[in-house]
Amino acid sequence: MSLEEFYRHLRWWMDPEDDRARGRFNAIVRFFEDQNVEASDILDLCAGTGIAGVAAAKALSASRLTLVEARREDMEKAWKWLEIAGVSPELRMIAGDVLNLPSLVGEHNVAVLWGHTMPHFDPFDAVKLFSGVASVLSEDGFFFVEDTDRIKRFLYGSAYRDFLVEMRAPEYNVVSMHEGYDVRRGVEKRGYYVLPGFEKIADMELRAWDLASQLALGKIFFRKAELITPGEHGISGVSEVLLFSHPNKRIADEVYSGFQNFSGV
Repeated sequence: MSLEEFYRHLRWWMDPEDDRARGRFNAIVRFFEDQNVEASDILDLCAGTGIAGVAAAKALSASRLTLVEARREDMEKAWKWLEIAGVSPELRMIAGDVLNLPSLVGEHNVAVLWGHTMPHFDPFDAVKLFSGVASVLSEDGFFFVEDTDRIKRFLYGSAYRDFLVEMRAPEYNVVSMHEGYDVRRGVEKRGYYVLPGFEKIADMELRAWDLASQLALGKIFFRKAELITPGEHGISGVSEVLLFSHPNKRIADEVYSGFQNFSGV
């Protein structure tokens, strides 16, 4: 059981061969076209197939694009996204852990974490992530995070389910089940299964992040932090976007170093 197996079954939203993913790509391009940002280089974190990084590079006319992703096979699809986008920035693909970002990449103007990825990070990992990003951005750099408010959805929208159908496909369905909670790390443990057959494909530990907590965390490492809601950006297919800018690199470097051997356990 692994992330590779998990994303092999749930991947339509980033595969360049899927029409729905292409529609999502176009929406991301439109979002970044509306941002008052100049960037010669883009850093795409937890990049998957590079859908968001390529979209940002196209919209901002970046000459360099760096993808950081644990699954190298997915990153290879970035070449197809570049073909679809009709752009050809210098592409660098790094198979690695974004929590080790300062040792993986040099300075960039813009970083993106797109596609509701924050649940993969517990609060301690999130500190490492945000401080690491701030450390590698330029003094006037920007960090875009697309995410959603799970506290609002789960508590007030009654969206939480112990048993949930995650995806329906012609050949199979994917469901998930609550299987525990780690109080020290603040993460839920969920098992993911394929039906028919009830074959387990992944054990996931997920953090139910809200947006205010991310804004507060980001404000520690960036001088400016703001939330752009769907009503404000008006792009169908793009969720809430947190925008952090002008990193406080002294604080980021100090905190990142201090958290290297600390996980809260």
